[in-house]
This record gives sequence, C-alpha cells and structure tokens, in this order.
Amino acid sequence: MQRRPLSLRFASLRFASLLFANHRTGRLQSGSLHARLSLVLAIMLAASLLAGTALWLRETRNAIQEEIEAAGRVTEQWLNVLVRETRHDPATGNARLMSALREVGRIRAHALEVSAAGGELLYVSPPPTYKAGRNAPDWFTAQLAPQLPVRHFDAGSLQLSLRPDPSRSVLDAWDDLAGLSGWGLAILLLAWLGSHAALNRALRPLREIDIAFARGADGHFDRRLPALGTFELDRLAHSYNRLAQRLDHTLADKHQLEEQQRFAHAVQERLEDERRAIARELHDELAQGITAVRAIAGAIQQRSGDQPGIHGSAQAIVAMTGQMQDGVRAILHRLRPPALATGQLDQSVRDWCAQWSALYPDIALDCHIDTRQVEVGDAIQLTVQRLLQEGLTNVVRHAGASRVEVDLRCAAHGVELQITDNGRGLGPDVADGRPRYGLTGMHERTLALGGELRFETAPQGGLSVYARLPLKSTPELAQS
Repeated sequence: MQRRPLSLRFASLRFASLLFANHRTGRLQSGSLHARLSLVLAIMLAASLLAGTALWLRETRNAIQEEIEAAGRVTEQWLNVLVRETRHDPATGNARLMSALREVGRIRAHALEVSAAGGELLYVSPPPTYKAGRNAPDWFTAQLAPQLPVRHFDAGSLQLSLRPDPSRSVLDAWDDLAGLSGWGLAILLLAWLGSHAALNRALRPLREIDIAFARGADGHFDRRLPALGTFELDRLAHSYNRLAQRLDHTLADKHQLEEQQRFAHAVQERLEDERRAIARELHDELAQGITAVRAIAGAIQQRSGDQPGIHGSAQAIVAMTGQMQDGVRAILHRLRPPALATGQLDQSVRDWCAQWSALYPDIALDCHIDTRQVEVGDAIQLTVQRLLQEGLTNVVRHAGASRVEVDLRCAAHGVELQITDNGRGLGPDVADGRPRYGLTGMHERTLALGGELRFETAPQGGLSVYARLPLKSTPELAQS
C-alpha cells in the first residue's frame, strides 16, 4: 500500500490531537448534551463524506470501464485489419505483423501478447511508462477495476491476446482520492470546529438555567432568567420565572404562617399561665376566704339556737357560702382541668361529656369515641378539652339546640373532633363580622398546633364544628 499524501496525514493528525485535547480538558463530557450533539453532527458529516465517496467510486468505476471499452474497440478494429493482411500473405505476413506491433509499442489501457501455435510466447507489449513503478492498492483495484474479457485473434500460425489493463486509470483514481481525502478531512475538521463553536454559543443560555435551578435546589428562588434569544429557551425561562416567583411567594407565606403559629402558641402558653395564676388566686384567696366565712357562720349557727334572727341569718350565710364554693369549684375546673395522663384522652372526653350532661339535662348529648389506642401528648389533650369545653358552652349560650353530638376519632395522622348540634347555627353577630372571642380562641388553639378548624352547616340544620390536630407538630412548636 502506498503512503498517504502529506496533506492527508497532517489533517488526520491535527483532528486526532484536537479530539484528545478536548477529552483531556473535559470539554467532551460523556452523556452531555454538547457531546451528543457534536457526535451527531460528526456522524452526519462523516456519513455525507462516505456517501459522496461511494458516489464518486461508482462514477469513477463507470468512467474507467467506458475508457477501457472504447480503447479496446479501436484496438480490436486495428488488429482485425492486421490479422486479415497476415492471413492473405502467409509468407511475409507474420513478419509484417510483428514489425507493426513493435512499432506501435504500448497500447492504451491494454496489454498485447503474441504466441506461436505451440504456445510459445513471442511478444509482449512494453509496460506503461506513465507513473511507472507505482500501483494502487490491491483492495482499491478490486473495487474499481472492471471485469472485461480477454480478446483473442487468430492470425494463422500466430495467436494474439488483447488483455484489458486498467492499472493506470485506477492509479489516477487512487491519487485523486488521496487528494480529496485530505480536503475532505480538512473540511470535516473545519465543520466540526464551527459546529463546536456554534453549539457553545447556542448552549450557553443553558448554563444560566442550570445556575438558576441549582439555586432553587438550595431553596433560593430570587434569581430570574433574562430573555435568552431563542423561542424555546425564552418559553422555558418564562415558565421558570413564574415557578420561581410562585415558590418565592409560597416560602414567604410559609414563613409568615410559621411566625403566626409561633405567636399563637406563645399566646396560648400565656393564656394557660394566666389561667393557672387565676386558679391559684381563686383557690388560695377566695376559696379559703369563703371556707373561713362558712366556718364562722356555722359556729354562729350552732351558738344562736335561742336567737331565731341570728340563727336564720347564719344558716343563710352557710347555704350561700356552700353555693359559692360549688361555683368556685366549677370555675377552677374550667380554668385548671385535672391532670391528663398520656393516652387517656378518651376517658377525659367521656368524663367532661358526663359532667356537661349532668349540668344541662335538657340537651341530649351523644358521645362517640374511637381512639384506636393512639397515644397523644399533653398539648393535644389539653387543646381537645378546651375545644370541647368552648364548643359545648357555645351550644348552651347561642345555639338553642335540643341535641348535640360529639365525635372524637384518633388515627395515625391526627386527632379529629366534631361537635354537631341542631340549633340555629351561627348567629347574626358572627355573620355581620362582629368578633366572638370564644371562636377566636378556638382558632388560635388549633393554629398553634398546626391544625385546622372549620364551621359548617349541619345536614339536619344547626352548626357543625370540625377540628383536626396533627399528632406531629412542626419543629418550631416542638422546641417551644
């Protein structure tokens, strides 16, 4: 095989060195969009070059065949004339034939052989002087050389054989292909460099998008993408900006909600502290004072049996102080309910419903509890009890109902409390927007634990109060 021309070898070396340099610098990363597009463009260019080369080979093969056939027809006509003259003059015809062949020498695209009747080779046309000593590679010759038959001519005692010889035409085609290959690789290299630069410029906006999404993955949505100059990328940037703006607002709302929850939790803690302080004052001051007054009135009652006026007054004081003690005890129960054991929410609700039914026997109360052995914390137990107290108190004060149902359900996701009555529903004061502090307190308690509270119209009329408290509060509430 012949060595390739210098231009072809230089272009191949330059292309390989650029690919190696790009690989070393990481510019062609495996699996990246840039690398894939570059590979697709390179394959398309290489396929175009291969298709062009295949088309060129076919046309060149046809041209070589036409050239050899044309030269063979001319040579055949000339040899037929010489053969006829030789056969008409057997004495001197052979000598004239050999002299004519030697004078003609090399026949274009053919080799001529003359043999005696016994098979002895008498004459062979001289080898070609054009590009003497060089030949195209065998595989290339096999692709381009046409398969043409050998022509034989009978000149009596001499036999002529005309063999097609496409070696010079094939060598010309090989030289042309080597030159075209150099130019083709140079064009391929320039096209690859141009596509590489174009891809870098076209994909540069994706870096801005990647940076914006990376900041979004870190929870920062303050970056906005500018117009990127391409319709598809501009649509993507517009969609991202809308998404980032909405997420930014959502984060702000979430932060505000967390602040409100912390504030509501602090308010509830302060209210509980105030309730406990008031309960202590009532127990330590008022309750003890009433007890002392009752004891003094009892002593007076015992010693004034012979004085009806004083005895009656003392007896009235004893009765009134007894009622005052019962009232103080009820107030203390509302302000400071008995300690709730973890996991005993169902029993606490049953006890409160039983006490309420005893105080208001005219209102039928149905209590349905399904806790499924779910343990809840003290904060949720206290909140459920406060919501139940306020809800049942509102039934007595505002609903005018004759029946009320209490449903308590505990599941893995949270605690659900629903109080439904058949009363008049929300009063006009609430409909007009005037505040009702009991409902406000219920909202604050529910919000402090990250729950939800809804007021709905019951199917049979009246009001349905629904509260849901998650078992797992937010980290901020857990730490407070």
